[in-house]
Amino acid sequence: MGEDDTIERTRGRSLARWLLGLGLVFAGTSHLLWARQEFRAQVPEWVPLDVDAVVVGSGVAEIGLGAALVALPKERSRIGWIVAAFFAAVFPGNIAQYTGKRDGFGLDTDRKRLVRLFFQPVLIAWAIWSTRPRRRAS
Repeated sequence: MGEDDTIERTRGRSLARWLLGLGLVFAGTSHLLWARQEFRAQVPEWVPLDVDAVVVGSGVAEIGLGAALVALPKERSRIGWIVAAFFAAVFPGNIAQYTGKRDGFGLDTDRKRLVRLFFQPVLIAWAIWSTRPRRRAS
């Protein structure tokens, strides 16, 4: 594998990290501004906190994590694992939306809500892959 291959892989991972970071900032901002009601559908009924507080808190967390992915490239590996853990932590909300048959974000059928569940592992893998440390040249 040549140096050009390594540079291209690094650029691809950096682009993926930036896209994930910007996506998190966008999603977090939407929690706070225009999609608050939609996100409320994803908060499980068993969470012993105010639903709106959960939506706002997760939005703030997403903005912070997304900004960190972009602004702290030297810490990218650690931040990537934190982002992956965050995606795993909010997965029960997606399950609750499916099992509770709650509409939100156009997920208005059982099939759509079920398909959505399979995207969370993709986000987790994206967070880990895009933030992996660079390999040292041999």
